[in-house]
Amino acid sequence: MSDANGVRAVLFDIDGTILVTGGAGGAAWQRAFEELHGVEANVAEHTDAGMTDPEIAKIIFREVIGREGTAEERAKAIGGYLRHLPETVRESDGYRVMPGIENLLDELIDAGVLLGLVTGNIEAAAHIKLARAGLNRFFSFGGYGSDSPDRTEVTKTALSRGELVSGGTLADGASIAVGDTPRDVKAGHGAGIRVVGVATGSYSVGQLEEAGADWVLETVGHGFPV
Repeated sequence: MSDANGVRAVLFDIDGTILVTGGAGGAAWQRAFEELHGVEANVAEHTDAGMTDPEIAKIIFREVIGREGTAEERAKAIGGYLRHLPETVRESDGYRVMPGIENLLDELIDAGVLLGLVTGNIEAAAHIKLARAGLNRFFSFGGYGSDSPDRTEVTKTALSRGELVSGGTLADGASIAVGDTPRDVKAGHGAGIRVVGVATGSYSVGQLEEAGADWVLETVGHGFPV
């Protein structure tokens, strides 16, 4: 690991960056909408990587059911999703942690770097996904899809919480984000921080470079800048 260069906190996206659930999230949404509305909701057909969970619920109502769901209906859908998610994560044969992640998290902790989450998952879903691999122990703060449907605002929320956890030591330039999509890059830059793009999800090195990531890596295990 190279010198920390003043970085005191690193914010990680989850899906495609820390791990993949092998479709567990989509399966949970599908079960929830089948149970509540009797429809087949194939999330992958209607959403893109990097969307927040509230965005996903809204899109499924609009594009699958054919109308805007009420606030109550969306709340029930999210509740159903969370009810099914522990089971779909546990059942998933495709669940896996990305190469080099656990070693990197250990190294960052040992170097005195605070670790946070910045994810489109609502908070409970984020921790359900991390729990199967025992990864919740690394993260002391975060910003979640349950904080805002806008990923830039999610990132700003994570930074504010990190500032509280750090005791006010996260000055400008002290935090960076890590993500696998152009949405992650845009959100980090919108919140005023640099971003490491990792090509472990749906986007290539070239696409992440084009999106403006400050560093782009094939995996976090090769050349991480902290």
